[in-house]
Amino acid sequence: MGRCLMLLSSSVMWRSRWTILMVMFYCMSVGTTRSCLQFEYVLRRDQEEECCPKCVPGYRVKTDCTESQSTSCTACDGGTYMDKYNGEKQCFQCLNCAEGTGLREISSCKFDQNTVCEPLEGFFCVSGSANRCVAAQQHSTCAPGQYISRAGTSSTDTVCGDCSEGTFSNGTFMSCQNHTQCSRLQQPGTIYADSVCLEGLTAAEVAGLVIGTLLILSCVSVILIVKMRRHKNCNYVR
Repeated sequence: MGRCLMLLSSSVMWRSRWTILMVMFYCMSVGTTRSCLQFEYVLRRDQEEECCPKCVPGYRVKTDCTESQSTSCTACDGGTYMDKYNGEKQCFQCLNCAEGTGLREISSCKFDQNTVCEPLEGFFCVSGSANRCVAAQQHSTCAPGQYISRAGTSSTDTVCGDCSEGTFSNGTFMSCQNHTQCSRLQQPGTIYADSVCLEGLTAAEVAGLVIGTLLILSCVSVILIVKMRRHKNCNYVR
């Protein structure tokens, strides 16, 4: 920065517009972020930037590099990890695959690798990938009057569809079912439930059937009595 000020003051003395612009461009380029190599990180010290060697996976920066020594690294503590070359002062916290999160553990956390989780049965991943999931959500349930158009997977939610007229579903069917056709209907079907058919006879129908049977039996009895009397009369005449 001091060099820039000296150049600017000199350029003012020169009174050259182009010289002043070139000096200002140089100062701006010097003030930009320094570009370090792939395995180095930028260290800002005393308003200046330096490049320090990164720590390998499984380790973090303990002390930054100086002019006389390289970066000092230390291993990640238990429950933490670092899976890349880095200039971090802290390792990352291991993912918890507890059952209450909708996840289950496939591979435990190591100093250079995070815990590997996947969704439980009935859950799908909402963050990460199916076998490296960091957050899961329970599959949606279809409401009565809907059917399961597409069942949920470990990476997608359940998709529901609506039943059309003349069909029904309680929300658990893979397709809507046609209403039962009743010869004697007690309750018509809806999109939520099937038709309800009458089973057996009503009390009035039973009473009518009994009365009809009694009448028939009475008629038959009368006919038999009449026939018996005629038969007796015929025998008497002989």
